[in-house]
Amino acid sequence: MLNLNLRYIKEEYNADGTIKSYEFVCPENFNFAYDVVDEIAAHEPDKKAMIWCNPEGEEHTFTYGDLKRLSDKTANMLLKKGVQKGDMVMVVLKRHWQFWQTILALHKIGAIIIPATFMLKPHDVVYRCNAAGVKYIICTGAGDTAASIDEALGECPTVLGRMMVNGSRDGWDDFAADVEAAPEGFPRIETHKDDPMILYFSSGTTGNPKMALHPHTYALAHLTTAKYWHKVSGHSLHFTIADTGWGKAVWGKLYGQMLMEACIFTYDFDKFSGADILEKLDKYKITSLCCPPTMFRLFLLEDIQKYDLSHLEYCTIAGEALQPEVFNKWKELTGIALMEGFGQTETTVTIANLFGTTPKPGSMGKPVPHYDIDIIDEDGGSVVTGQTGEIVIRTDKSIPLGLFSEYYAEPHRTKEVWSDGVYHTGDTAWKDEDGYFWYVGRTDDVIKASGYRIGPFEIESVLATHPAVLESAVTGVPDPTRGNIVKATIVLTKDYRPLEELKKELQEYVKKETAPYKYPRIIDFVDALPKTVNGKIRRAQIRQSDSQ
Repeated sequence: MLNLNLRYIKEEYNADGTIKSYEFVCPENFNFAYDVVDEIAAHEPDKKAMIWCNPEGEEHTFTYGDLKRLSDKTANMLLKKGVQKGDMVMVVLKRHWQFWQTILALHKIGAIIIPATFMLKPHDVVYRCNAAGVKYIICTGAGDTAASIDEALGECPTVLGRMMVNGSRDGWDDFAADVEAAPEGFPRIETHKDDPMILYFSSGTTGNPKMALHPHTYALAHLTTAKYWHKVSGHSLHFTIADTGWGKAVWGKLYGQMLMEACIFTYDFDKFSGADILEKLDKYKITSLCCPPTMFRLFLLEDIQKYDLSHLEYCTIAGEALQPEVFNKWKELTGIALMEGFGQTETTVTIANLFGTTPKPGSMGKPVPHYDIDIIDEDGGSVVTGQTGEIVIRTDKSIPLGLFSEYYAEPHRTKEVWSDGVYHTGDTAWKDEDGYFWYVGRTDDVIKASGYRIGPFEIESVLATHPAVLESAVTGVPDPTRGNIVKATIVLTKDYRPLEELKKELQEYVKKETAPYKYPRIIDFVDALPKTVNGKIRRAQIRQSDSQ
């Protein structure tokens, strides 16, 4: 083991072994592909980097030497296609193993990767390609995404080429054949640590998606994600359940884990099954796992005792509310606490229950050391303990590694959230007397009713524990007496029908499980909730419909 991570971070620990503070050491020309993956390959080429499999029974194990060789060949191939330093390349590869050689190749060239979801429709493709100036597209042959791209290309003048993985289509280059024909070995192209490296389209609940641009330092900042939150080491087999179109994939399936010289596990599935994932945890002896709380809730619907989870050492969660009963039941059955974390597309993990700390079920945890986190009121002042306010990152003294550079080509949108030394997350929370943060909701989504500030997140969390509720969205409806009243828009599970008796049952359930003033006075049953292309619930659309 190289203990490569120690080159890039200076640490100070508390007496109890928890992290106290750290400082990144980032060379001016830091490039994750060359300085981490290729460096490990040079010293330990046979060290396992990724185990990949799919439901059809295919399985591949990739070493660090394999990733270097494949990314070199892919970089040579892309250069021949005309992809150059600074070019924008959109990559839609689901959980295919080819994503890893592609992202490393683009880092080596100095091109900017735009990971994207396979659920894009033609209008989504048009907007993304034109807003970012996409030059090349690499896409899966599975599903309808390639057809959407073909339909959109007539309106995308910057796109000069497209390439398909796992399939063939007229007008598309063949990824596998072209990589195979490319030469091995790739001379280093110099990049600067502040050069743009990766761009994510961050869909909000209103307006077009924002383009969050990150430099090469973003990869290094994820060292804290893996080391202090995921508790990954060079002996780990880590499994983060995320599609490569989402930022969570590079959080848990690339940067930090490989900085720790770990092996990642990738399961290339389309439809989630709790039993299927548990079988993989057992079969492959996964040591650490990260996924949303809902997936742990679905695991608990299975017979956990059927699976040997003795190799599983650590579990982390993010993305939605954690119900205490899920935390308690999982710990009872496995002995493992669920360690929650919080961050955004624009950041790395910013608030978390880090390794060695004692989590409070339902709390996001505490700010990680290198982010200067505060909670402020509407006037910009720090709130007192117990008061809800907006989570912000203070950047007046220094800009932390991991925070995005800008919303690409939209300085006005950048200034809307980041000015005067403060980055506004748009998320609200309160802090308890022990310094733990508790999530409330997006600033736009907080409901002001009868003098109370009510966060939809906590009500949705309660509803999620009722067997009738598949998913829900909680919003405020204008009311002349109370200002607003709480409404729950609910998708039912298959065994329940939308009856008035069920509405009353759910209302009483919320009253019993949380403060009575938070219960939904209005309940609508629907077949599906309105969502963005990134899968976020569009509460604004529900509010707009209610106001008409």
